[in-house]
Amino acid sequence: MRSLIDIQELAPGEIDALIASAEDIIADPAKYSQRCRGKRLATLFYEPSTRTRLSFEAAMLDLGGSVIGFSEAASSSASKGESVADTARTVGCLADIIAMRHPKEGAPLVAAMNAGVPVINAGDGGHNHPTQTLADLLTIKREKGRLSGLTVGCCGDLKFGRTVHSLLAAMSRYEDVRFVLISPEELRIPESVRSMLDARNASYRETDSLEEAMPGLDVLYMTRVQRERFISDADYARLKDTYILTPEKLESAKKDLAVLHPLPRVNEISPAVDADPRACYFKQVRNGKFVRMALILKLLEA
Repeated sequence: MRSLIDIQELAPGEIDALIASAEDIIADPAKYSQRCRGKRLATLFYEPSTRTRLSFEAAMLDLGGSVIGFSEAASSSASKGESVADTARTVGCLADIIAMRHPKEGAPLVAAMNAGVPVINAGDGGHNHPTQTLADLLTIKREKGRLSGLTVGCCGDLKFGRTVHSLLAAMSRYEDVRFVLISPEELRIPESVRSMLDARNASYRETDSLEEAMPGLDVLYMTRVQRERFISDADYARLKDTYILTPEKLESAKKDLAVLHPLPRVNEISPAVDADPRACYFKQVRNGKFVRMALILKLLEA
């Protein structure tokens, strides 16, 4: 039995295989429509989510399986004080695989140690979000044709953004990938992520200027400044609109730039950008379902 808690648990070859599987599902969905018949996914979401939770549910339903679960901690026995370990043991008796979103870093790992069935980390605090990263990688592969030899700009909240942390961890293992880390000084990558990049001799530089970085980018990964991660409302208000992507700012970008965003967005991408063919963030949503289908199959068949 195998779980997925951290994107680094997957070797680059395994990521490539999952992407290939997802692309086969895209090409021939009917071939997979009954692969999980009789199997049940439990979605245990202790934190609000639209895309991730519904993507997991749609993935399992499209595989012919069924779904149980909850969408907020208040509607679970956590509101009565039940531990994550006990919830996982209980749900492991009722489902074949679990997807968990939790505000506390490490909670999905605790669940995996106790559930008795595979557990997928659907986001834990500011730590990791491996299936969003798989959706990101599938999108980049389909848009750019490769995952190596790219210059990737990550813009916005790089301190608390778990999607950025996971993306950097995954793409730093591919050949000749260069990162441009665009953020105010207060939201730069945490020391743990910096140490990981340094240990891998990854190529990266930091800047606070999106305009300066734009012309050299193959991929631009925008993120929102997350209000829920801030202790101080004043700090959030001061930093929330630091970067806003507009059609004017894209004028200096490459014609084949891919603009990604894990969503939800607030103000950081103008709706006027949506019509630009370089906008890929809603493609990411669609790709997320297919790569989660591929991951569910891999973990259930392991």
